[in-house]
Amino acid sequence: MRFAIFAARIRITMYTPADDPIYSRTSLLLGDDVMDALGQARVLLFGVGGVGSWCAEGLVRSGVTHLTLVDSDCISESNVNRQLMATTRTIGQEKVEALRDRLLEINPKAQITAIRRAYSAETADSFEMERYDYILDAIDSLKEKADLILRATRTPAVFFSSMGAACKVDPRGVKVAEFWNVRGCPLGAAIRKKYKQNHTWPGHKFRCVYDEDVLPNRGAAVAADASNSEWDGRKAQINGSTAHITAIFGMTLAGLVIGDVYDKAKN
Repeated sequence: MRFAIFAARIRITMYTPADDPIYSRTSLLLGDDVMDALGQARVLLFGVGGVGSWCAEGLVRSGVTHLTLVDSDCISESNVNRQLMATTRTIGQEKVEALRDRLLEINPKAQITAIRRAYSAETADSFEMERYDYILDAIDSLKEKADLILRATRTPAVFFSSMGAACKVDPRGVKVAEFWNVRGCPLGAAIRKKYKQNHTWPGHKFRCVYDEDVLPNRGAAVAADASNSEWDGRKAQINGSTAHITAIFGMTLAGLVIGDVYDKAKN
């Protein structure tokens, strides 16, 4: 009898986004069942730069309360133009910690885990990907991105990926498609080429955010060896990028998670 009373108290006091006033407008649209599902979903996000930072914001503002952020970089001056947590005040701070602080200002009850570590084939097992319901890819390193796709699609988690968001201005071109149907994206093409050469394939189909628009860099600071369509095998060449495009990519990535939770809760 005492155990039943204790369990009932736990259920009463357990946090759920559906009961939180900050999510009242979201709950009005999605319903309490979807909000509960969002609150229970465990999301692992690789990369919190121009795309990933906005994705994290969209997730937490929508009711996701279990989010793990993975990135090894610190905020630099060149990040301020497009990364959510990058300001002149946060330059030098760890990206995952600065973003975690930002997200906890939105929802102090959220469980945000910040991991300052680079993803690689050597570190992949340390992230325990099998523990998550959703795995999101917002990294731009070709080698690591290709490896993450292979590993994440072999877990039970739902996986979504962002392709290249640089060299774009027109927001009307942002699209979502299954990976093998992505066209006009040099990064996507490079990953597919790599898989074909190595005869390795993702564990299942997955959707990507992408844009066929690839503009040339026109600024005076363009490096002599910069290219819009080449990767050196590890890191994408430095290209120009804008806040509105990277934010749309990130919010679209978050929207794929929210839409999937919504569909499953309603079906």
